[in-house]
Amino acid sequence: HVQLVESGGGSVEAGGSLRLSCAVSGYTYSRYCMGWFRQTAGKEREGIAVIDSDDIATYANSVLGRSTISQDFLENVVYLQMNNLKPSDTAMYYCVAAAGREIPAAQILSAKAYDAWGQGTQVTVS
Repeated sequence: HVQLVESGGGSVEAGGSLRLSCAVSGYTYSRYCMGWFRQTAGKEREGIAVIDSDDIATYANSVLGRSTISQDFLENVVYLQMNNLKPSDTAMYYCVAAAGREIPAAQILSAKAYDAWGQGTQVTVS
């Protein structure tokens, strides 16, 4: 089964940058979607960036222009580069995957579309 391990979270001042990494193992599907969600206490998980097996990326408006999702096909790692961070970006960030299938565009940032989740990495912006 798919395993996702996040790293790269931490504390940063407003305006700073972080790069999150997600190491992926346990599958060899040719079609997939992978991405990043985030969650703060008392709120639903928010999809912020997704990339698919065709290397096409989708972003939430909340991070558009400040974040870049990318993937290393050889190393099986998905990255999220976040710049100009704001206190509102403070959250637990989760790597997600939907392996072996494509997700309709209308659902691409919906938590229900993903069946594999990492343990999360905390990002705190002050």
